[in-house]
Amino acid sequence: MIINTGQRTDIPAFYSDWFANRLKDGYVCVRNPYNPKQVSRYRLDPEVVDVIGFCTKNPAPMFKYMDLLKDYGQYWFVTLTSYGRDIEPNVPDKHKLIEDFKKLSDVVGVNSIGWRYDPIFISDRYTEEYHIKAFKQIAEELDGYTKTVVISFIDLYPKVRKNFPEAKEVAKDQRLRMGKKIIEIATAHGMTVKPCAEGDELAQFGADCGGCMTIADYEKAIGQRLNAPKKKGARAECACYLSGDIGAYNTCKHLCRYCYANAEPEVVVAQSSFHDPTSPFLIGNYQPDDEINDVPQKSWIDWQMVLPLDKM
Repeated sequence: MIINTGQRTDIPAFYSDWFANRLKDGYVCVRNPYNPKQVSRYRLDPEVVDVIGFCTKNPAPMFKYMDLLKDYGQYWFVTLTSYGRDIEPNVPDKHKLIEDFKKLSDVVGVNSIGWRYDPIFISDRYTEEYHIKAFKQIAEELDGYTKTVVISFIDLYPKVRKNFPEAKEVAKDQRLRMGKKIIEIATAHGMTVKPCAEGDELAQFGADCGGCMTIADYEKAIGQRLNAPKKKGARAECACYLSGDIGAYNTCKHLCRYCYANAEPEVVVAQSSFHDPTSPFLIGNYQPDDEINDVPQKSWIDWQMVLPLDKM
């Protein structure tokens, strides 16, 4: 099966010690965000977990724990944008992140890491020209270290509107114009562009609009076929295979203004204060009225079919 860590928060950046303890103890507990009494308990064991998916803006805190992950399949997305601290106040220096991306790629392999340049929005400072120039510079640096780059244009979810009221949707003509240029740049550096929940409007320029974290991506990462059960995407426009997320909302301390998973910063600070690195839960601990469900888990690997990574 697949365990995901990055739909609700950034575990590598802020909770790497906790995650290392979960790997050592061999299990993790997750509250249902819509019914906190319901607790899912997952085994963390390479016998039943085929892939662990990560999505982070700062992988470096996990580097000292990579030995704990060596028996697991891994797929990493590292977000690298061109925004400054006015938009991403607690994201580390981008030059360091580029070097950390390269280091991580060397460890996990080029098929197990993707670059996210998203979300894209347009403003007086962050113009179309600014994005194209910045994307080109980062793509040049990451040439040979990944085969995938995911892009998306900002979605104005309620939390985004509250924390980033001046943000505006990107018009279709701008999306097409920027998408075409971005795809040309990415292709020149050996990368396939995968739009995230953007429909198929960029397919005409060579984008892969089939999803950015699919079973095929996991299979390439581990070099084996997965007999995964069918599952709907997180949104109608999403074709990604997301399951078993162990994070918690309102806990990502990057405090990016475009974030859909955080309420206002004060809520994040308050929620994060209940984190205990030794707890089975990312936030808090067991409660007397918890309804604990041990999630049925089994490997999805088809051991009769090994995929040729050199042809992928």
